[in-house]
Amino acid sequence: MTLVTILMSLAAGLLLAWLALVVVLLVMCPRKGMLTEALRLLPDTLRLLRRLAADPGMPRGVRFRLGALLAYLALPFDLVPDFVPVLGYADDAIVVVAVLRSVVRKAGPEAVQRHWPGSDEGFAALSRLAGLRVHAVD
Repeated sequence: MTLVTILMSLAAGLLLAWLALVVVLLVMCPRKGMLTEALRLLPDTLRLLRRLAADPGMPRGVRFRLGALLAYLALPFDLVPDFVPVLGYADDAIVVVAVLRSVVRKAGPEAVQRHWPGSDEGFAALSRLAGLRVHAVD
């Protein structure tokens, strides 16, 4: 195989993986009302992610996922460019929800409740958005 063939195969594979991720985002795209609610929760959710990642009691896999998510959110480029209507801005919210669901499965919903920095109403909204099955905050 020549170098050109290898590079073209690699580029085709990356393009195929990107297209698959875009399809997943299209399928998982939240309703418009949910996206608006998610944007209002963004500051508290970012503080929650930082607190969970800094908690030494969290399993290593959870801390790795959260660190990778925070790095993804800090990068200047996105999975779907921002100029793509709806999905351009929704991809960050979808990725956050997917990682948060994964974290809850591994660390437990109590950890999310314990580290939530916002109001009880905000936590209830986060639970609805992320599909978390947790008890209401007392």
